[in-house]
Amino acid sequence: MLLELAVGDAYGAGFEYASDALIREHNAAAYYIQHPRHNIRPGCYTDDTQMSLAVAEAVVSGERWTALNLARRFVDAFRRDPREGYAAGFYAFLQEVTSGEEFLQRIRPHSDKSGAAMRAGPLGVLPTVGEVVEKCRVQAALTHDTPDGVNAATASALMTHYLLYRLGPKKDLGSFLESEVPGQWSAAWHGKVGPKGWMSVRAAVTAVMRNERLSELLKDCIAFSGDVDTVATIALAAASCDEEYEQDLPENLVLTLENGPFGRDYLVELDRQLLSRTGRGT
Repeated sequence: MLLELAVGDAYGAGFEYASDALIREHNAAAYYIQHPRHNIRPGCYTDDTQMSLAVAEAVVSGERWTALNLARRFVDAFRRDPREGYAAGFYAFLQEVTSGEEFLQRIRPHSDKSGAAMRAGPLGVLPTVGEVVEKCRVQAALTHDTPDGVNAATASALMTHYLLYRLGPKKDLGSFLESEVPGQWSAAWHGKVGPKGWMSVRAAVTAVMRNERLSELLKDCIAFSGDVDTVATIALAAASCDEEYEQDLPENLVLTLENGPFGRDYLVELDRQLLSRTGRGT
């Protein structure tokens, strides 16, 4: 799950809000590209993955699921490995805060954008729908304590849960989400993906339901244009857990994903620990 979402994030980072012409030329799922305006190096992941790691580490630790503990995880993940990709205001905020306590004192958690949804995938390993919803609400409310922000994050987490625990066929994913979370999740998304969390999740659900292979799913996520790194992060986190999907993530994208202290090898090991909670760790 974590490796695949990181590849989706890093691949999508080269295309985020880029031109349709750039997407048509380079969206072959064969190599990472340099974004025409951003400084993120090809093959490096962004905030989508870094915050997902913080959530996954909190799950694996077994610590109490509290706002303070999660805030500490977010601060620690950034301070040990500062990187670009965050929204400018939140990046500046993370540069200034030094503890979970300070995070909670200073945060203004009223966003309805995609930050809580992009990091929610790892919560899908939790054993029941009720626990996924409960714990996702806590993590989402830290930064996105709005109805749309919380609902988008919950739908993102439940995507992974539904496919991981085989609660039904992939074609019924949207209907399942609508039975648990307010939103038109089964309605097909068309066109550019904007910054709202529900937009990224709707696009991810559409792409997951209409593809069969990870390689094609990745290209489909990028083809929407707009906030495509978030769409790919959410979609690949879920589809990587689905037995209906051909797990054919391009080898070159895996091998050239960053592999520093919190890169590819770290992701694989944390993935193993995370999935072991479901009896599916290797």
